[in-house]
Amino acid sequence: MSEQTRAEADRQRTEILANAYRDAEIIKGQGDAIAADIYSKAYGANPEFYSFYRGMQAYRRSLGKQGDMLVIAPEGEFFKYLKESGR
Repeated sequence: MSEQTRAEADRQRTEILANAYRDAEIIKGQGDAIAADIYSKAYGANPEFYSFYRGMQAYRRSLGKQGDMLVIAPEGEFFKYLKESGR
């Protein structure tokens, strides 16, 4: 009898976990769709700012650890924005 109970509990556990994973993936997909819509609208409203913002995100991801260093040319896009901000 206890083996039957354990088997049923294992089956229920597997089913619950599968349903939870499915629901989590659905919610994650919905969130990704909303984020893509927001990015699309932001790009349409101001493509130059959106490009700058995405660049800043890339720098943040690249320089995540203490001691990380980034070497960039002063003629590049990054410095262009810094120079313009001083006007």
